[in-house]
Amino acid sequence: MNRRICVGILFFVLPTAALADSQWNLQSSTLTYQVSHPLHHVEGVSHAARGKGQCKAGACEFLIAAPVKSFDSGDSNRDLHMLQATRGGEHPMVVVRTKCPESEIHTGTVDADLEVEFAGQTAHYKVPFQMKVEGNDVRLSGTIPATLNDFKIEPPSLLTIPIKNGIPVQVDMTWRKE
Repeated sequence: MNRRICVGILFFVLPTAALADSQWNLQSSTLTYQVSHPLHHVEGVSHAARGKGQCKAGACEFLIAAPVKSFDSGDSNRDLHMLQATRGGEHPMVVVRTKCPESEIHTGTVDADLEVEFAGQTAHYKVPFQMKVEGNDVRLSGTIPATLNDFKIEPPSLLTIPIKNGIPVQVDMTWRKE
């Protein structure tokens, strides 16, 4: 009798445990944008992104946000101009949202559908990310192929020559399952 009760409990508890809700927190991040001009190449880096993930019934939703002013190119004058060009005063955050099945969180490559809000505009990208699971942590890296046109940003110019349209953003993040 007791054995039958235990088997019955396992029959109902195990499927529920497999679909248990889980939380993810962004532990560390490096976001690097690149800007090219015929005279030079510039990178701006931010380590200020924050993020949360929520998985319910096998489906996960993630939200990541970084202040536009947190990107540092090593030239405060250039960074101020970047804030102006990207309308950082009106839209101070870069926000990324994505959804994925929890079963896709594993070592290997995952194609993420990203919704990126920046400079008052929203763009969508499908980005292959490399994932590496280490215990409760997942390291994620890839490049978002953003362009100025995607966000209706007028290309800044130097000596009357505008920068190139492409502003790829390299992503390197570590997430922890709580």
